[in-house]
Amino acid sequence: MRHTTLRQLEVFAVIARLGSFTRAAEELHLSQPTVSMQIKKLSAAVGLPLFEQIGKKVYLTDAGRALQTFAREIFEQFTRFEMVTADMKGLKQGALRLGVITTAKYFIPRLLGSFCREYPGIEVSMKVSNRERIIERLMNNEDDLYILGQPPEEINAIAEPFLLNPLIVLAPADHPLARRKNISLQRLAEEPFLLREPGSGTRKATEQLFARHNLKIKMRMELGSNEAIKQAVLGGLGISVLSRHTLALDIPADQVVILDVVGFPIERHWYAAYPNGKQPSVVAKTFLDYLKQAQRYIGDLPPQTAATAPSSQHRRKTPVSAKKKVVAR
Repeated sequence: MRHTTLRQLEVFAVIARLGSFTRAAEELHLSQPTVSMQIKKLSAAVGLPLFEQIGKKVYLTDAGRALQTFAREIFEQFTRFEMVTADMKGLKQGALRLGVITTAKYFIPRLLGSFCREYPGIEVSMKVSNRERIIERLMNNEDDLYILGQPPEEINAIAEPFLLNPLIVLAPADHPLARRKNISLQRLAEEPFLLREPGSGTRKATEQLFARHNLKIKMRMELGSNEAIKQAVLGGLGISVLSRHTLALDIPADQVVILDVVGFPIERHWYAAYPNGKQPSVVAKTFLDYLKQAQRYIGDLPPQTAATAPSSQHRRKTPVSAKKKVVAR
């Protein structure tokens, strides 16, 4: 293995990611025989096959999966070194890879806009997916930071809160409860609900609140995106619990109402997470510090739409703590 070259590891990593020798050759601008020869030499050095072919696709063997983890660590160390030397030169440059749950896409791009203007030498890539997939990426250490709506209890990780994430009850503007105040959870439980898929952080928080009051949610429909839920609310199919941040872009302000319900808004936080034991890069640390000033960059949440704001007795302020260590259960 001491005779293994970085080029061989690079070729291996691309094949592992794409699942194809042909596509890897195209991406690396190499001939397919050259790619095959590099993997043949690498496999000989390891002493075990790294891939197995099933049909037209190749899959990692056990040895291949172990080498993939090793190669990822090697390349991360080189990237970190480049960032450290850039920092020594008084520059902030390098790469920042983010894994972001779908609800966070309503405000993270705005934060990235001002961040990239402040640090033009940093290249940012952002993977948006549901919580289950983002947790999977976190477990595999595929990105630098992960933006989540609740700490990742599934894995031993560091989770730093940086912004309030209030959950509200959304209904069509002509809903019978639109002008009511202090609506009880018991009354709300009589309404048909539109919910995200199982595993959604918003759904989990809603179900936990109802369970604490020995109430069941009357689910009418399960939908896979916030956009679909908002359209269903507009269509009069039911009510839903959503992050206030999801109202920032595309929902008509005069066609929906935020209901004044006892126990709402549910005050939660947005978290920036990374695996416990991982040393964040210079660029990742810079973005973490930037996130702690998030409210300053994105401004206030969208105003209450078509309804009076929740009364002060139902609001509770939760201070943002400096850091929270979450241990897998």
